[in-house]
This record gives sequence, structure tokens and C-alpha cells, in this order.
Amino acid sequence: MVFANIDERQREQCPACGFIAWRNPAPVAMAVIEHEQQLVLIRRRDAPLADYWAPPAGYVETGESVPEAVIREAREECGLEIVLDELAGVYSQADVDVLIVAYRAHSSGGRLVAGDDASEVGLFAPGYLPTQPVPAAGSATDRWLHEVIFEVTAPWQRAA
Repeated sequence: MVFANIDERQREQCPACGFIAWRNPAPVAMAVIEHEQQLVLIRRRDAPLADYWAPPAGYVETGESVPEAVIREAREECGLEIVLDELAGVYSQADVDVLIVAYRAHSSGGRLVAGDDASEVGLFAPGYLPTQPVPAAGSATDRWLHEVIFEVTAPWQRAA
């Protein structure tokens, strides 16, 4: 593969066959969940932002819609069944290889338990979210994800 100017961008292309490696961001589904008048956050076990608190989130898989992925990720990462309330936002940044689609939701069943990508799960009342510094040595993805988490949890950062 070599870099070539294709459609006014540098893209990888095979000089032998002309194949172009299109690099597109992977969609990630995020659930901002209210449970018992508190915000559900998981402590991320893995990168990006390992050990930071964040809403449950994960990749949208082939064969499912974004809303279906949000519901699945909530179940897998915190044990809750949820009902989606509204789209909270769509987040992207040019130097990051994911696109986050976040939904506000509320719990409708299940049992709160840390799941596959979480080292623990927590409930946080309005105004009592954990303080999390901007990652000093992190990647562009770490810094951007930190900003997204701050934005989607903004309504919970103020006391009720």
C-alpha cells in the first residue's frame, strides 16, 4: 500500500490492483442511563480511558441498529434493561476513528452489576459525579472521549 491523492485526500492504495483502503470511523453506541434518580456510570476496565467513569458504550455490530446496540451495551456493561428516551448527541472528531451516538435512557429492569468492559458500576446523584482530570498523557481518543463524557453527563453535574 502507498499513499495517493484520491478525492483530495491522502488515502492508502495498492499500486498493483488499485484497491483503496477507505478508513471510516466505527460507530459506537452510548447509554446515558437514569436508574433510581441517579446516573449509571461504569469504571472502564480497558482503553480508551481505562479506570475512568463513563456511561456504558460499545461498538455497533453488523446486524443491529444503533438503538439496539445502545440497549445491548447497557445490558452487557451494567446489567440493566433500558428504555431509550431521546438522542443525546452525535459526536465525532477528525483525528479519532470512532463516531459516538449517545442516547438518554432510563432503566426498566435487570440488576445493576459490572459487566464485560467494567471493573465496577456506580450510581451518582446529581451534583455528585466523580471528578476526573483530563488525561495528561493520553491519546487524542482519550482526550476527546473525556470531553464527550463531560458533555453527555452535563445535566448530572449540577445538584438537583
